[in-house]
Amino acid sequence: MARRRLRRAGKWAAWAVAVLVVLPVTVAGTALRAEYAGAASPQTTTRGRDALWLGHAWVDGRRDDADVAALRRRIEGTGIRDLYVHAGPLEHDGTLPPARTAYPRARRLIAAVHRELPSVRVQAWLGDRLVYEPGERGGLRLADARARAAIVASARQVLADGFAGVHLDIEPLHSDDPDYLRLLDRLGPAVHQRGGVLSVAVHQIDPLPGLHRVSGALTGHRKWLSQRFFGQVARRVDQIALMSYDTGMPAESLYGGYVAQQTRLALEATGPHTDLLMGLPFFHTDDMGHHASAETVRAAVRGIRLGLTRQDPGRSRFGMALYVDFAATEEDWAAYRSGWGRPGRT
Repeated sequence: MARRRLRRAGKWAAWAVAVLVVLPVTVAGTALRAEYAGAASPQTTTRGRDALWLGHAWVDGRRDDADVAALRRRIEGTGIRDLYVHAGPLEHDGTLPPARTAYPRARRLIAAVHRELPSVRVQAWLGDRLVYEPGERGGLRLADARARAAIVASARQVLADGFAGVHLDIEPLHSDDPDYLRLLDRLGPAVHQRGGVLSVAVHQIDPLPGLHRVSGALTGHRKWLSQRFFGQVARRVDQIALMSYDTGMPAESLYGGYVAQQTRLALEATGPHTDLLMGLPFFHTDDMGHHASAETVRAAVRGIRLGLTRQDPGRSRFGMALYVDFAATEEDWAAYRSGWGRPGRT
């Protein structure tokens, strides 16, 4: 009798596991595969507002004019309008070293890009690691008003040195961080006063409402942003690039469906006066957060086009952002070109 009750209890435990763990995962997987199904609208081609992240080699002397000419051949006929060139990182107090130390060949790069690619803008990619906990070291504290003021001064510095804009990528950004919004409130006017463009790179949006709170409680790291906070950030900038990679998805169909969902959520939150750019994974590392066999450019492009089709296929202020130049393969470039097309293609 006791053995029978034990077996019965084991069966109930197995059912509980199925209901509490397996079933939600199955439902979520089915929903993401459904997001990846269907056909994208013929309208969903490049609007000529795409961007490419470039590594520090372009401003420290390792790249030369021949490399810029090769870059021109690489992106000719695409919709790439902005280059986010790594010009930092910021110091932990928000400052930048002098140009001769931080980015000694930037002026030469900018002049070469203007010559080879006159319609392309070169923005300074600035970033650092954010810290939140008291006593935590090795990063930037946005709660410090002096650090925020220093970042604004750093933005003025790169604009004075010839960059057309500031691309801010500071991570990990916690959802609903008021100090980040305070920074943008000061940074936007400072950049615009000098005729520059302000863009930011940000985390993904909650795939389920409030999920950032759950991840924060369980891991201490809020992987996602609330859709509301994403919209608050978008209203303060000229461009917002959603880093739609490092999702941990194990299959292309799941990743593509996830990106389609992220695209819809981002479109819902981004007003008509801000460029929304969805990130493409032009890199191939394999770890817990990124499976290169699943997070392909092909799946990302298809997912983005499907999300755009369902939410706002005619939106003009929309593009893709390619991360990153030094890790990209020929296959990545081919998938971007064939999937997103040429400006004006119908």
